[in-house]
Amino acid sequence: MRMFNSWLNLFWIFLHVFIFQFSPRISAIRKDIGFLEKSICRNTVQGRYLLSDDNGRVCDALSMDPQSGCCPGKAEKFSCHGCNLLSQCCNSYEFCVSCCLNPSRTQKEQVLKVKIAKQATAGTYAGVFDFCAGRCRHNSESVVHENAYLSDFHHCFSLPSNSSGASNTQLEGRLNGINVIVGRQSESCDSVCKSNGQSCVPNKLSVLNQCEIMQKYMTCKGACLASMGADQPAEVVDDAPKNMNPGACLFTRAQAMLSCDGSHPYTRRLCPCA
Repeated sequence: MRMFNSWLNLFWIFLHVFIFQFSPRISAIRKDIGFLEKSICRNTVQGRYLLSDDNGRVCDALSMDPQSGCCPGKAEKFSCHGCNLLSQCCNSYEFCVSCCLNPSRTQKEQVLKVKIAKQATAGTYAGVFDFCAGRCRHNSESVVHENAYLSDFHHCFSLPSNSSGASNTQLEGRLNGINVIVGRQSESCDSVCKSNGQSCVPNKLSVLNQCEIMQKYMTCKGACLASMGADQPAEVVDDAPKNMNPGACLFTRAQAMLSCDGSHPYTRRLCPCA
């Protein structure tokens, strides 16, 4: 009996060794799982219903990701909904910021030189989002009589009129010998100067294309806006359509467009004659 038990135990030992040796081995393969770092957005916050993030997207407050502060990726980037692209003014703060953030409209190297305020000690904007968020808020250039907006398009992202840094004295010095004349509605500078027995001096149009100079000769009603057109520098007449910013002065950044023969049905030109 003892012999039988010994053989039985030995049999079980060999059986376990056999199973362990020849059974298929199960191995676990570890796969590293990488987690994408979630981006964090700055946004305009202040809107009651809408907000714009620093990616240039606009969304309603409920659809914003509360952890990242970003609008959904499906939202349109750099939307200019409700914006007048000529004056660079919008009827909505959030869409003004979104439109302004488009690199094709706002150059980073330019806005980083812009002062936040007119004081000599004022600092400059830290980035494009700071510029757009600050510039699109109501500013003095979109206000008339200090207590009313010039039009519904009072969120503007154009560069401040004093960003060039040229002083009034320097500008006026370049107008020595020039007779500066405000033309009649829809009249070209060629016509304005000719009616005064003079000729338009085209290379002086760039000097007049400054808000500081225009505000000296024209009313401007508290607003001087960047625009595009061969009729500039000019002032929009009071009976112009509302979306054209009646009463505002217009200057252009496209110096190549300045022309003595340009005119527009709803503007009065500021002309250099000699």
